Amino acid sequence: MSRAAEASELAALEIRFGPLDLAQVRVRTVDPGALVDELTGRVATAPRFFERVAVGLDLSLLEREPDPLEVRAVADAVRRAGMLPVGLVSGPAFIEALARALDLPVLAPFRLPARPPPVLQPVPALAAQDGDSVALVHHQPVRSGQRLYARHRDLVVTAGVGAGAEVMADGCVHVYGALRGRAMAGTHGATTARIFCQEFHAELVSVAGVFRVFESLPQELCGHPVQAWLEGEDLRLARIG
Repeated sequence: MSRAAEASELAALEIRFGPLDLAQVRVRTVDPGALVDELTGRVATAPRFFERVAVGLDLSLLEREPDPLEVRAVADAVRRAGMLPVGLVSGPAFIEALARALDLPVLAPFRLPARPPPVLQPVPALAAQDGDSVALVHHQPVRSGQRLYARHRDLVVTAGVGAGAEVMADGCVHVYGALRGRAMAGTHGATTARIFCQEFHAELVSVAGVFRVFESLPQELCGHPVQAWLEGEDLRLARIG
């Protein structure tokens, strides 16, 4: 069979399910002007992270149920700030009806299989013991485009994390080398999780979903051992030692 004939027999599309990076915009008001002002300022501080990024709209902090016109205005405000709203984050009971009225999907948290592989993109072999209670230990550099995830445990990387790489854990993240990419601890909401690194050059750090993006690094932190933790809703960073 010719290559053209083979191609003609292939399906026109494929549908696949898997984890996707999706930021969430959690709004406390439906005032479009206030949202545009604040979002525009945030996007301007780190345009390469936020400009045209897909986001879900989280309405769970609103004091009352909004009507479809108000939510449409919120979505328009987010677009004017440079982001692209793609759906409503699941939560309050009214979300389903709103999503139908606005012809938007409801974005539910992605649920991993019972025992997923610890690496979501190919990386060199891991050195880790069995059992979720034991920290996942990785002895090779995590390179750009790679993502490493420790489910229900801490993650220990004994080498560096390159720019464009991501290391994530439901517990704490320890990087005994240079952290140049993104580090996310407490990915399922553990507010006591922390991030530790030997040399701080991070693009982004996040604990329990509260994050900071770094277009330029504070001089007192750059290249030094640093830890990150939550105090209430504030993400704190400080040199170690």
